[in-house]
Amino acid sequence: MAAVKEVEELNKNELQNGDDEDDLDAVEEGENKDPAKKKKKKKKKKKAETEGGDSVTINATEKIDPEKIEDGGAEGDEKKKKKKKNKSKSGKGPSKEQTNPPTIPIAELYPDGNFPEGQIMEHGPAEGIDERTAKERFSSEEKRALDRLHQDIYQEIRHAAEAHRQTRKYMRDWIKPGMTMIQICEELESTARRLIGEDGLKAGLAFPTGCSRNHCAAHYTPNTGDTTVLEYDDVVKIDFGTHINGRIIDCAFTLSFNPRYDPLVKGVQEATEAGIKASGVDARLCDVGAAVQEVMESHEVELDGQVYQVKPIRNLNGHSIGPYRIHAGKTVPIVKGGETTRMEENEFYAIETFGSTGRGQVHDDMDCSHYMKNFDQQFVPLRLQSSKQLLNLINKNFGTLAFCKRWLERAGASRYAMALKDLCDKGVVDAYPPLCDIKGCYTAQFEHTILLRPTCKEVISRGDDY
Repeated sequence: MAAVKEVEELNKNELQNGDDEDDLDAVEEGENKDPAKKKKKKKKKKKAETEGGDSVTINATEKIDPEKIEDGGAEGDEKKKKKKKNKSKSGKGPSKEQTNPPTIPIAELYPDGNFPEGQIMEHGPAEGIDERTAKERFSSEEKRALDRLHQDIYQEIRHAAEAHRQTRKYMRDWIKPGMTMIQICEELESTARRLIGEDGLKAGLAFPTGCSRNHCAAHYTPNTGDTTVLEYDDVVKIDFGTHINGRIIDCAFTLSFNPRYDPLVKGVQEATEAGIKASGVDARLCDVGAAVQEVMESHEVELDGQVYQVKPIRNLNGHSIGPYRIHAGKTVPIVKGGETTRMEENEFYAIETFGSTGRGQVHDDMDCSHYMKNFDQQFVPLRLQSSKQLLNLINKNFGTLAFCKRWLERAGASRYAMALKDLCDKGVVDAYPPLCDIKGCYTAQFEHTILLRPTCKEVISRGDDY
């Protein structure tokens, strides 16, 4: 407001000194020959512009609007509207076009470090929290200030999200029946590594590519020598993650080629959206699960003349995400009941739902491929030299991020089976076998990563596809 007061005082003084409106215009155009008066006006005008931000020219007879002064005037308003209309989700658009297939790292597409925002949503009202309180977050200056404090973290996770979006956009068109699962995973992983700009533990893939088929719901990726081929009648879940400095994007989708599975896929996708809508600061985890279950169980799918209700897989859940920690401690159920723990500001969550035509419960099955170092495990003495060497390799290449046997081999490990078993037996590394429902059923999955900013809820991994 300082700028407003200076300009008002200037106009008043000039009019009292006998200058009419034309004289003021002449001063501004450089026609007034009085050097002292011109210098005085120029000095005060400069001070007003410096304190007020954008440059504004005001005539003495013009009515002064403080809001216009602070925002840069009517012309500034017009420029802001135009700028807002032309810019992408969160900042400037990419500086160059991506190739097809994608090969240009995301950091080169956005050299200014401003990566696209995800979908912005208001925090919805939660149990015990009125709607007005939830909406006020969006316009609160205090909350906006807190938002600005975490911009570096937000840009890192958006960087990872853009790499995920562009990778999956390419892969959704590229994957076809008849391909081997190893072929699919290697293409996806090499694409994501290029786009994320893989750099040790600073940037890369957050966990192995899940490509679980049919009754297998999660945690399957092919080991070396696996000759499994994707079939036309398969329902495959593509679940992969990217990260920048440990800020993880965990996002998944389901592909089916036979349209008879469309109702199953649609039911699970809509249930995921219901979970996202129910999530937010102060939302109870149990309420999110209830919202997911209600929507999912409202869908049916007919297969071979038999109608199946789409059931949520009750022992699979969403979860909170921490730096370099894919499961950070809080569990987001997909059925009613569960914990009344509330979501909090600046938490990251994977809103992840699974639907099935089977029992709606999974168990360990098939050969294990997924492993991850125990995040909370303290020092454990190791006797086998091979175990020590393998642990050093894991620490260097993956840290506490998940990995698979193919990735160990890519990092140079050989004859590691006994050492890996020893690390698992001692609790240094945890094994995550494939999770399967009953054979003959079909499962689907959708997942998004959301960020609960102080002002709003950002679905970071949102794209044009889902």
